[in-house]
Amino acid sequence: MDRGERQLSANTPPPLRRLLGEARAIPELVRFSLRDRTAGLPKGDGHPVIVFPGFLAGDILTGPLRRRLGELGYWNAGWRFGTNFGLKPGLLTQMVHYVRSVNAGQRRPVSLIGWSLGGLYAREIAKRIPDRVRFVVTLGTPSTGDLHANNAWKLYERLNSHKVSAPPLDTDPGERPPVPLTSIMTPDDGIVAPACVDVGCGETWETVSVSGTHVGLVWNAEALRVIADRLAQPAGTWTPYRG
Repeated sequence: MDRGERQLSANTPPPLRRLLGEARAIPELVRFSLRDRTAGLPKGDGHPVIVFPGFLAGDILTGPLRRRLGELGYWNAGWRFGTNFGLKPGLLTQMVHYVRSVNAGQRRPVSLIGWSLGGLYAREIAKRIPDRVRFVVTLGTPSTGDLHANNAWKLYERLNSHKVSAPPLDTDPGERPPVPLTSIMTPDDGIVAPACVDVGCGETWETVSVSGTHVGLVWNAEALRVIADRLAQPAGTWTPYRG
């Protein structure tokens, strides 16, 4: 994809055929739940991990991933704020306090995993309390391009008092947090334009591509492999994902 094509794709929602293809997330969930997905993956060191759900999702849908993280040896939890209807007033402050409390209770920096909109929350929390956050992994989270280049923005604006282009934040949503960041994307994403998920690669950040649907990223075996590899890095170190 050349620069012009990438720019266009970062400003255009995925086409209808890709949106309809998100129905494949259901059999993806069945396969992820029924098969052993942790065999051969690096074991964790027990540090705390919090998983933030996507738009209109909650802790039930991140449960399969969190169970696998537990099997790998990580202390983990959901976000515990019910269904994610959007960035409501005061919500970010509450989430920051929650991560602080987990950090204090576990006495170790916390890794944050955010699915879609939940990834924006993880990034923003890490910007505010980088000393409490060890690593950020996002799954299908838009970070660049037009914030309307997705098939969810109209519904989001109906349920919230702000525009997707003007979220109630005091930082640029596209600004990377000052902690290691891995952005996981799928080229078949039917919700968010894949180019908007691509953060490039740098000193402590990277984009990793996997196959599958946007909805199914939170129970994607390839994504779990990436997550396990990233979380297993020793605290304070970072090397790019090699696959």
